[in-house]
Amino acid sequence: MIDWNYILTHIAKIAFDIIYFGAVIGTVVVVVLDNRNPVKTIAWILVLIFLPFVGLIFYFFFGRSQRRERIINKKSFDRLMKKPMAEYLAQIRPQVPVAYNRLIQFFQSTNQAFLFEGNKVDVYTDGYSKLQALICELYKAKKHIHLEYYIFEDDAVGRLVRDVLIDKVKEGIEVRVIYDDVGCWHVPNAFFDGMRNAGIEVRGFLKVRFPLFTSRVNYRNHRKIVVIDGCVGFVGGMNLAVRYLKGFSWGIWRDTHICLSGRAVHGLQTAFLLDWYFVDRTLITSSKYFPKIDSIGETLAQVVTSEPIGPWKEIMQGLIMAITDSKRYFYIQTPYFLPTEQALLALQTAALAGVDVRLMLPMRADNRLTHWASCSYLDDILQAGVKVYFYRKGFLHSKLMVSDDLFSTVGSTNFDFRSFEQNFEVNSFMYNQDTALKMKEIFLADQRECVQLYLKNWEKRPWSDKALESVVKLMAPLL
Repeated sequence: MIDWNYILTHIAKIAFDIIYFGAVIGTVVVVVLDNRNPVKTIAWILVLIFLPFVGLIFYFFFGRSQRRERIINKKSFDRLMKKPMAEYLAQIRPQVPVAYNRLIQFFQSTNQAFLFEGNKVDVYTDGYSKLQALICELYKAKKHIHLEYYIFEDDAVGRLVRDVLIDKVKEGIEVRVIYDDVGCWHVPNAFFDGMRNAGIEVRGFLKVRFPLFTSRVNYRNHRKIVVIDGCVGFVGGMNLAVRYLKGFSWGIWRDTHICLSGRAVHGLQTAFLLDWYFVDRTLITSSKYFPKIDSIGETLAQVVTSEPIGPWKEIMQGLIMAITDSKRYFYIQTPYFLPTEQALLALQTAALAGVDVRLMLPMRADNRLTHWASCSYLDDILQAGVKVYFYRKGFLHSKLMVSDDLFSTVGSTNFDFRSFEQNFEVNSFMYNQDTALKMKEIFLADQRECVQLYLKNWEKRPWSDKALESVVKLMAPLL
């Protein structure tokens, strides 16, 4: 007697295997033909081969390239840039540091990041001082407030800022808010609806809704920008959430944020208005958003953005240039260290050439997987002479870099694949001795809370840790 159930089950299994492995092979072909970074291509292929079911789902959600050539057409972009360009050209020719002339020109030619003189820079290294300064400046607003955060939490901090924004709208102030849809995934819609009902213009960045989910979840807006009346702005690593003030049960949250006052705020304003056009398709170019500003400080500054949709990786390329141009020292604070091959080579080259290169990472991170991946690169840089420090006091989330008592940068960019290649990021690049010395002192103060890592001790760590790090490193370009 023929066992039809067995035959049909066997046929179904064969059909499933054919379809499934056909999908895996087809996906591998698509990954190869996508002509992306070879390291990332190999990482995806390894995931798809060794974890086929999980890898297929992971690639479907996070791997497919959906890049566009432009956020905005050239004509509209030129209209938006008209006012900041006029302010830039109206400056008395600023004295550009010779050592950073190439870097400044690079940012200007690839990113339209104009160099503005006469800026004042205030630095905040904890959530309480940053929030206090932000609330104070928000209440001073007379015309408009533009606010953009990756995370805008529905907690005590988020509700405090929300209530301040509502108060300002009631005074007749224009308020626009952009939040990242993935960064605020678990925030109730009612939180943002309450702001909308009060008169605040609120937009989510690349809203994720199935089936469009898979084409949008991978490219996130990681920027933290506040612009008040076009003359005061905030940028850095801190989002709006209680944990940025209180930290964790096991330690503080150590971060860096700055307040810019002066013409460089035009760069933050331009970045926000480009993102606003992206989410609202409304081009805002009125001169009232770019007021004339007198010099109020001594810092030369450029606001530089990067995103996954253009031909260049401006922030990554600029950092590589700054590292290779450094003469005496280059200090880096970052919560995650997953460098691209080019960035890793730049650090090694500088250290081998005698530059004092120091890297500071958290001893304990908020994400074990990325921390293991970060540790997998430490052998490579320790062997080249890079000094590595683990911050012990809590979680180091700061994205601060300083070099040669003249160059410094603070922003949203981590030293990793995601920030360099997939996120929408923003940094302020500053060229001033006093500002650089202030950043250097912050780094050295944090260094006193660190333990230095030595190659001979690092090599003695358990083989199980080495094996785990090696496996995770294969996925580093995907994290």
